[in-house]
Amino acid sequence: MAHRVLPGFGLSLGITLAWLSLIVLIPLAGLAIKTSELTWARFWSVIADDRTVAALQLSFSAALAAAVINAFAGTIIAWGLVRYRFPGRRILDAIIDLPFALPTAVAGIALTALYAPNGWIGSMLAPLGITGLALIGAVAALGRNGERR
Repeated sequence: MAHRVLPGFGLSLGITLAWLSLIVLIPLAGLAIKTSELTWARFWSVIADDRTVAALQLSFSAALAAAVINAFAGTIIAWGLVRYRFPGRRILDAIIDLPFALPTAVAGIALTALYAPNGWIGSMLAPLGITGLALIGAVAALGRNGERR
């Protein structure tokens, strides 16, 4: 019997596919089945709803802003951390990696709540006439995924 380079590959592949099915494929199938029950008129009314359009605009604009910011800031930070040795480099690297333990959805909700008009930061800036900062929370939550090296 030949020695395998990856022992246990069959078992780990089976476990991976089972989790993929449970977490991704089954909910997607349920979404597709539920959507197929709608008429075209009802489907279009859901898609064209003001809340749906606003949610899509927020998602795409926040993702675009996060991608642009990360293209510049992430590249500069990664280049500096890899290229140069300086005191506190490992601590800075740990601070950058620390938020990856938190799911993006949780970070997005927390940051958006902070920047909302009734949040800690938003409530201090609202009397000054600075509003609409909830988008900053969404961009920050999306941007933290782009910083991975």
